[in-house]
Amino acid sequence: MRRRTIAVFAALSCVLVGLTACTPGGSGRPSVVVTTNILGDITRNIVGDQAEVTVLMEANADPHSFGVSAQQAARLEQADLVVYNGLGLEENVLRHVEAARESGVATFAAGDAADPIAYTSGDTAGKPDPHFWTDPDRVVKAAGLIADQVVKNVKGVDETSIRANADRYRTELQELTTWMEKSFARIPAGQRNLVTNHHVFGYLSQRFGFRVIGAVIPSGTTLASPSASDLRSLVTAIEQAGVRAIFADSSQPDRLAQVLKRESKVEVKVVPLFSESLTEPDQGAATYLQMMRANTTAISDGLTVAP
Repeated sequence: MRRRTIAVFAALSCVLVGLTACTPGGSGRPSVVVTTNILGDITRNIVGDQAEVTVLMEANADPHSFGVSAQQAARLEQADLVVYNGLGLEENVLRHVEAARESGVATFAAGDAADPIAYTSGDTAGKPDPHFWTDPDRVVKAAGLIADQVVKNVKGVDETSIRANADRYRTELQELTTWMEKSFARIPAGQRNLVTNHHVFGYLSQRFGFRVIGAVIPSGTTLASPSASDLRSLVTAIEQAGVRAIFADSSQPDRLAQVLKRESKVEVKVVPLFSESLTEPDQGAATYLQMMRANTTAISDGLTVAP
């Protein structure tokens, strides 16, 4: 009888106190929920062991098309802080972020705070470009602001630890920028031409002096599709610029890039990049720093080594 009474009391406690501590997987610790895995890695470097960080987007997923389960949607509304990219990136998740905000959860749009630029061509011309993480300087700014948001909104964390984590990570990001500058320096100015699956490297191009010739999908989202005239125009641009490589996202099929390679009259190679998602630990881009180093090497080799 005594055990039954204790069990009933515990169940009632879960109903009355509820949510995080009594839900499956709940720990009772402060909670930060992050939408994309790139921002998730950045946030984990800042939070450390001070709070539980839940990342909604799985490895190798497409941020434009991934969705959330009912359990994940509930976690958003139970969080102390939600960190999301914004600028239209997480197209199927933003309504859940808005619902969390309306329920009183603190939310932070990292892309909105990172001095966004606009697309200059294609179907999304004039609209804000959400891919700010391809410029590590902007990630430095976003990481500092995430630290501010954690200190402000996540009760129970140690501010000294959060600030120390942010300082350490800022140093690593600055070292990344220096290394990228040196790596890209070996690419002649006339060969700094990028063709990608879709418009994703505007920030990197602005920061490191590249010229975006075009994209197979002339849009900022993988959910769009190119027309025959789009492909013909891009083939012409590739031929005129003497492009040496087409860069395709490793998580996306490169069929269209291969079509361009066949249709153009110049010899080009298709080079995979990790542009919008991190990978599993053994796949080459498990962290933001690994992803950027892998991409820098791929771009440098792709534009300097003959096809």
